[in-house]
Amino acid sequence: MFFHSSLLLVFIFFQWEFLPQKQIIKANPFSYFLGILIIIIAFIIILVSIKDLGRNLSPFPRPINNSNLVTTGIYRFTRHPMYYSLIFISIGVFIIKSSIYYLFLTISLALIIKFKIALEEKYLMNKFKNYLLYKNEVKV
Repeated sequence: MFFHSSLLLVFIFFQWEFLPQKQIIKANPFSYFLGILIIIIAFIIILVSIKDLGRNLSPFPRPINNSNLVTTGIYRFTRHPMYYSLIFISIGVFIIKSSIYYLFLTISLALIIKFKIALEEKYLMNKFKNYLLYKNEVKV
């Protein structure tokens, strides 16, 4: 699952000449600014998430052995800020490029992340007794 989302991110950030890049709508300065703003905010959220997770950070859905459940910092507001930020980065790129190609990649990434979140939450519920309480308190 980690490989699939990473591969999609490669497709998002690098244009492949053999894939169609037809624009849905013509890009304008506002859409470019909006896309860049969304990407910057998403990157900031990723950095804050990494800081808040500290030694609990793992690229895989399964928590590391000696990890703790982090419910402070940005994790008070959302359970998966890094995953959602990746989707927002993809949305930002789509807004800038306005092409069917990036729309397809954004939808694909969102679906993969949805499945990754579901898998990760099963692991978290098995590892941490208070995860269900946290999940009920922090909805997104």
